[in-house]
Amino acid sequence: MNFTRWSARFPGTQRRAAARTEHAAAQAKRGEGAVPAARGGRADPGAERAAPAADGRPADPTVCGTGTATGGGSGTAAGPGSGTTTAQRTGALAAVPSLDELSVREVLGRLPALVALVHGPEHRVAYVNDAYTAGFGARTPGAPAHECLPELGELGLLPLLDQVQRSGKSRTAKNRTAPGGAHSYTVTCTPVEFPKAKPHTSTGTGTSAAAEAGSEPEVHTGVLIHLADVTDHAEAVERLRASERRQREAAVTLQRSLLPQELEQPDDLRVAATYQPGGTEAAVGGDWYDVITLGAGRTALVIGDVMGRGVRAAAVMGQLRTAVRAYARLDLPPHEVLQLLDGLAAEIDASQIATCVYAVHDPNEGLLAYASAGHLPILVRDEDGTVRRAADPTGPPLGTGGWLHTSGTIALGPGSTAVLYTDGLVERRGEDIDEGVAALERALSGAQGTPAVICDRLMRALGVDADHDDDVAVMVLQQPARTGADAELFHNAALELLGGIEAAPRARAFAQGVLASWRFPVELCDLGVLAASELVANSLQHGTPPMRLRLRRTDRRLIIEVTDGDDHLPRRRRAEPGDETGRGISIVATIASSWGSRRTPGGGKAVWCEFALPQ
Repeated sequence: MNFTRWSARFPGTQRRAAARTEHAAAQAKRGEGAVPAARGGRADPGAERAAPAADGRPADPTVCGTGTATGGGSGTAAGPGSGTTTAQRTGALAAVPSLDELSVREVLGRLPALVALVHGPEHRVAYVNDAYTAGFGARTPGAPAHECLPELGELGLLPLLDQVQRSGKSRTAKNRTAPGGAHSYTVTCTPVEFPKAKPHTSTGTGTSAAAEAGSEPEVHTGVLIHLADVTDHAEAVERLRASERRQREAAVTLQRSLLPQELEQPDDLRVAATYQPGGTEAAVGGDWYDVITLGAGRTALVIGDVMGRGVRAAAVMGQLRTAVRAYARLDLPPHEVLQLLDGLAAEIDASQIATCVYAVHDPNEGLLAYASAGHLPILVRDEDGTVRRAADPTGPPLGTGGWLHTSGTIALGPGSTAVLYTDGLVERRGEDIDEGVAALERALSGAQGTPAVICDRLMRALGVDADHDDDVAVMVLQQPARTGADAELFHNAALELLGGIEAAPRARAFAQGVLASWRFPVELCDLGVLAASELVANSLQHGTPPMRLRLRRTDRRLIIEVTDGDDHLPRRRRAEPGDETGRGISIVATIASSWGSRRTPGGGKAVWCEFALPQ
């Protein structure tokens, strides 16, 4: 197919043809007809004389004339058999100016970049081009650079000049801001050598004395300084960095606003937590933690990490944290809470997964029940300094689905300290994460003090600082070993409810005696006895053995709890005037500060209420 007839219709072809016509006309006007021939193109038809040959003799008119053989009408033929002779090709090449014929001063003077040449140990000025003079003003040749070129000192280039001259290797300094901050330059310093100018001393034979002696001419050692203006690039980079800073600040603000502003402080635990975002080069992640008071002295503790970075990860984290608080109010076992979170995480964003540990501390049992969804193990240090690692069960991360989580327990007795943390604390590039966990165990074994102090010490021991490459969340909880007057504020008493209807009066008598021995006010004793009586009566009517009444006092509240073997949870309802039952829970809810119920791990339920102690 002949594309010649269609080529004029291709997009842009007509514009390019017009441009070539205008360019040829401009060359003809300037008398540059020999240049196209040097490039292998057709000579200007207006040229009547050929270009001179390389030896200065006139060339054959057929070399660059209009009668040159062409192929297909497209230009001068250069291949064998095309009619172009070796003389023609030699004459065409001779039309190109030689690089040796160009003046270095002329080349450097026309450069848009700033160029300066210095020589000697003091870097005396040998030359500055016009662009340098326009940028910094005229300079006096021969003066030292530290006096004549103060801008180099302000750009921090004088030590670089010394280094280049000593090493003989080029060096580049990027994005140096000029005095006043108006311009930025990328500076390249190149070592150069050039001969010194020496007076000509003749020996009378037409040769110099240096030439007769056969000595080599002395040379200058200098540095050629090339400053390329990169102001636009530097401003674009600064705008990009400012945008990244704003985005990071927004993500950090969102992250911190979604974390608890103040941790709840349970009666039986001391808790502290800290969050450290990654350095300026790291995006904010989705680490979070929380402390949730469940009632009856029990406390839920949670820590998690959403995979991914930025605002999206922080937003997913906020949704998961809110869901955890809602599920915790159901007072479910840890593995059931994670099961609910797993389904929710898949609904929020199927592409986002998260790791999480949910634990519940029960002061009556001295245990920490927990479930893990792909998270790192809990560490517990006993009072004697021994560090234990919580064993499995550990399930897959949240959002993966198709897995039944299970719960485990670890002892947390008086004087013990537990640590929950995210992977940013122990994970390092090029190292196995087990090595980081082992390092954390060693740091925890020697850490003493309050939970807040231990948090700081663990962060320092693991090398977490403001430039850390990942965000870190750490939570430390302690079960204090109370002695002396402090121990008098914490008491426990329990009664097994055996027998039939006689269990109710025996429970009332027991509660009356215990509350009186704890030296509560009379009004609080009466309310406590009434609440214990209603809870026991409700358990005797609707529950099954074994049954137990437990009274617990802390420094802030009185807790009354009744357990039995039936797993049906009571609910508060409005009793009709003619009903003989259904008012017990309503009475308890009215006189107590709070009440609740939950299923117990071994089957059955626990119903409890709390009374706030007078300050």
